[in-house]
Amino acid sequence: MKNDSLFTTGARRHLRLLLRSVRPLADRLDRQFRNLLRQRPYDNAQIRALVAITPAAASRLRTLDQFLEQVEYQGRRLARLNLPLSEVGEILGEFGALLDHALAGGFAPPREQLQLVTRLALNQAYYQVREAESQAFFGLYHAEAEANGLEDLLERLVAILTRTFHARSGRLQLLDTPPAGKLARPLYIQHGGSDEPLIACPTMRGAHASYWSFPIQQVALLQLGFDVPYPWLPRELTLLHAAGARCFEAMERTRMQGEVRRLEAEAHRAEEEERRRIGRELHDEAAQSLVLLRLQLEMMEKDAPSALRPRLAQARLITERTVGELRRCITALSPAIVERLGLTAALRQLAARFRKQQPAGVRLRISRGIAGLSGEAQEVVYRVAKEALQNVLKHSQATSVKLLLVSADKKIRLSVRDDGVGFSPERAQGKPLSFGLSGMRERAALLGGTLLLRSAPGKGATVILELPRAFAKGVS
Repeated sequence: MKNDSLFTTGARRHLRLLLRSVRPLADRLDRQFRNLLRQRPYDNAQIRALVAITPAAASRLRTLDQFLEQVEYQGRRLARLNLPLSEVGEILGEFGALLDHALAGGFAPPREQLQLVTRLALNQAYYQVREAESQAFFGLYHAEAEANGLEDLLERLVAILTRTFHARSGRLQLLDTPPAGKLARPLYIQHGGSDEPLIACPTMRGAHASYWSFPIQQVALLQLGFDVPYPWLPRELTLLHAAGARCFEAMERTRMQGEVRRLEAEAHRAEEEERRRIGRELHDEAAQSLVLLRLQLEMMEKDAPSALRPRLAQARLITERTVGELRRCITALSPAIVERLGLTAALRQLAARFRKQQPAGVRLRISRGIAGLSGEAQEVVYRVAKEALQNVLKHSQATSVKLLLVSADKKIRLSVRDDGVGFSPERAQGKPLSFGLSGMRERAALLGGTLLLRSAPGKGATVILELPRAFAKGVS
């Protein structure tokens, strides 16, 4: 809180006179106030915080600004001690009655002004606590949405909780078995105490003045380290329980999503293996038989009477076209070129074939950082590039195409950009299959990636595939 605008020069002078008159009475007022508070169900921590925000406490400090800073600090403690703000206001009113009696009704205007700014500072403190709690839960939701797998989620969650509770360090680890003994419940640990060996992380153990250990639904353990002795306050413990429940839900959902992704990947691998098997059989059986049939027709054409030759030639041409179509089907079933030549060579060949089919120039750039991709990732990259170039051939009327494959920011990024007629993404969403990339979007998702289409009428189109390197190196 900025205090410069709260007091005029005259107001500060009157407040100094008030506090100078209160200072000799401060100890007696504190005793009376403490006796009054002890008659209520307040604990020692709440009483200490309440005593620190009265005019008697202000009279012991050198400046009003120091007092208001103290009020904000103690206000945050009172909020975490679960004392309602309205109740704090009522209690300060009771202290005001004690002060009014002690001063025989004097200094009424400055007392009212001091009470007003004290309440403003308390409002600010309570707001800060509530805002921090809201930001913590927003961060937990955001972490789940942004996390790339369970390990990444754990790192994000512990970073948020460490920041929320102002800890120096933190660790959130999954457990193979439910926590037992003292670790099965929330535990405050002091440095040098008998419980310090229960801190699981070797780099945290012994490095802090105090620790919190908190089990999360018997599947994980949160441990935070603090630079000072810091037992949690009641609202902080309540927040720990609520945040722990939210973390558990996020971890379970992420774990289930990982399992679904693994099962989908297994199904995808089985599908691809079946496609390869069908492709091999078509190549080894049907394609070879058709090639042999073509040779037989060619030989028959040479020896046949002139009246039959045109019909045999026509049959030979039909067989040749069928062989070509069959080979295209085999390639579509499984791009063996990637397995045989590698991704870089396969993309170069794809670009060369595109140049023969389309007068538009294609510029190909492949960075060195794409080495080490899994076979699945290479296949997805190749298929997306192929589908994108086919769409350029069919729809774009482009004069220039740029195909770029790079490794950046822990991601593999493929972009295929043309300067053609473009399209409206809103209208295209209703018929995604017309662009042949809907299946590729699903395959990219299995590797934790995304596939985006960007376009506008008259402004070309861009297909962007992004795969995280952690998934692109292999799916477990």
